[in-house]
Amino acid sequence: MAEHDTGESHRSQAKSIVGASPLSQVLLAAAAPLGAFLFSLIASAIVLIAAGGNPLEAVADMLTHASKLEVQVSMINRATPLYISGVAAAIGFKMNLFNIGVEGQYRMAAIFAAYVGGAVVLPSVLHIGLIVLAAMVIGGLWGGLAGLLYTHRGVNEVIGTIMLNGVALGVIAWLVRRWQAEGAITEVGVGTEPIADSGLLPNLNFIPELFGDLRANEELTGVLVIAIIVGIAYYLLLNRTVFGYDLRASGLNPFAARAGGVPPRKMALTAMLLSGSVAGLVGLAEIFDKGRYDPNFVGFLGFNGIAVALLGRNNPVGIAVGALLWAFLDATSDILQVTQTAPKEIIDIMRGIILLTVVIGYEVVRRVRERTEAARTAARLAEATP
Repeated sequence: MAEHDTGESHRSQAKSIVGASPLSQVLLAAAAPLGAFLFSLIASAIVLIAAGGNPLEAVADMLTHASKLEVQVSMINRATPLYISGVAAAIGFKMNLFNIGVEGQYRMAAIFAAYVGGAVVLPSVLHIGLIVLAAMVIGGLWGGLAGLLYTHRGVNEVIGTIMLNGVALGVIAWLVRRWQAEGAITEVGVGTEPIADSGLLPNLNFIPELFGDLRANEELTGVLVIAIIVGIAYYLLLNRTVFGYDLRASGLNPFAARAGGVPPRKMALTAMLLSGSVAGLVGLAEIFDKGRYDPNFVGFLGFNGIAVALLGRNNPVGIAVGALLWAFLDATSDILQVTQTAPKEIIDIMRGIILLTVVIGYEVVRRVRERTEAARTAARLAEATP
């Protein structure tokens, strides 16, 4: 009798888990990023209190600063390349590849795209299209090189992409010194030839209904449109194509995918090519803004993109949220120095805690889901047992 009661209790418990509502599943998926953010706030507050600061005043200053229109535009401009970088890293993650070479890929793509753009004058649509195409081709080739080393020479993708990052920086430094030796010095510094106006992507200030009345020095980057297209294409590729299914299957279980006829080497190489092509678009916002490539080109977008992809769990919407969060912390960090309510370094502490906590949180969520799946299986077996 006791054994019968125990079996019935297990069955009822399993059935309750099987009947979990969609709301509970959504809350479970959001638990890791939300918990990470809240935990980072608590930990940062403790650090501020220990340093003699007031965390409530610091948060109030950050939120007040972020409520300004020009700061919101700055946040979107900062989040745009981070989002593209996050999608580039996520493509590799879906294949279970750690493309840490986004940094080198977008830098190489930017300098050659700027060089091509400054060397020709074409009708605007063709000129802009040529620059975008050049960035994707160079980024894809640089990412594909790491893919070839991985698939044909057995070089770990992390080691290969890290080394190629160093090679990319060396090539760029050599090109800049060469231009300097040739006397390619202008009023704005050493770099590629300026891109004609026909090759510069227009900003989005002409849409006041969406973004309000912006001053001339607050330009909403037109690369935002490219980022939106990248996000939509990424979603459709993964969820509406056979290739996307094969990519996800290869990342989840390469042995089962191989048994199903999916060639693992081809998928890995294609994933690195795609990842590099998307990474090539990361530097376009800076290129179109400055109209050239110069030695002060923005850096670390590739490494931050990896963090954004991890935070967004490789989901196009999640990556957007992570990019906006990173941009919010970046855009509001300066106000802390102005008001002197907290040191600027507290933002770096928050970022580190968020990233560390969200990785741990996702692992906890994964284990909870595994237990849920096990309980669901047990419930179905129990129902099938007479």
